Amino acid sequence: MDLWHAIIMGTVQGLGEFLPISSSAHLVIFPWLFNFPTPGLTFDVALHFGTLLALVAFFYRDWLQLVPSFFSSLRKKPTQYNPEERLIWFILIGSIPAAIVGLLVEKYAETIFRNPLWVGFNMAFFGGLLYLADRLGKKTKGMGGMGLWDTVLIGLAQCLALIPGTSRSGVTITAAMGRKMDRISAARFSFLLSTPVIAGAAILKAKDFFQGVVDVPSLVGIGVSFVVGYLAIKYMLYFLQRYSFLVYILYRMAFALVIFVAFWIKHHG
Repeated sequence: MDLWHAIIMGTVQGLGEFLPISSSAHLVIFPWLFNFPTPGLTFDVALHFGTLLALVAFFYRDWLQLVPSFFSSLRKKPTQYNPEERLIWFILIGSIPAAIVGLLVEKYAETIFRNPLWVGFNMAFFGGLLYLADRLGKKTKGMGGMGLWDTVLIGLAQCLALIPGTSRSGVTITAAMGRKMDRISAARFSFLLSTPVIAGAAILKAKDFFQGVVDVPSLVGIGVSFVVGYLAIKYMLYFLQRYSFLVYILYRMAFALVIFVAFWIKHHG
């Protein structure tokens, strides 16, 4: 893979991981659509490591409060938790389903779920669900108003992120707004919830990264996905203070249409 491909794929990963447009869909479709060289495992791990760095860098103030809160909560009963202690436990509980499912079905997610038609369907279908949640959700709760049942449902939704075209942020934000959370709170909890899962996946695959050839494109991929991911988080949260998710939904529908048309041309053209 040359540097231009690394820059393009790093940009795709940084945008797609945090905007509700599915990074995995783009990482599957771009090489198929434009005949890019298929990224190796080392490069794939590099991209995810870059977005993990973006999450940690953007939310480091939150984690500086949440990590000590976990240890202080161990000396209390759940009914005595302060907001930070409740939140860290919600993040941990919400991460469990995706961690378990990820270990069980990862090999299938990397094979049978990568068919372009399946990816296109998921882009459109889950975009439609995001539209319904954004349009019909009551948006009356912040993170302080979350309950255990909200956390479990959002955590279960995160399991679907293994399927290309779903979008980790998209599906968890959809579930959160379905539980009456406002847009900003839904997005912030989605990002915080994704951190342990992405970190766990990066740790599990770190061996593959260091055993592979860590070349310049891989390092460029880390840097680009970090910078673009950080900016994507920052400006999406800023954007949602004023606007809805409609622009992302329309993009998903347009991208799905491109996939279907390209598939037809490749097989019938």
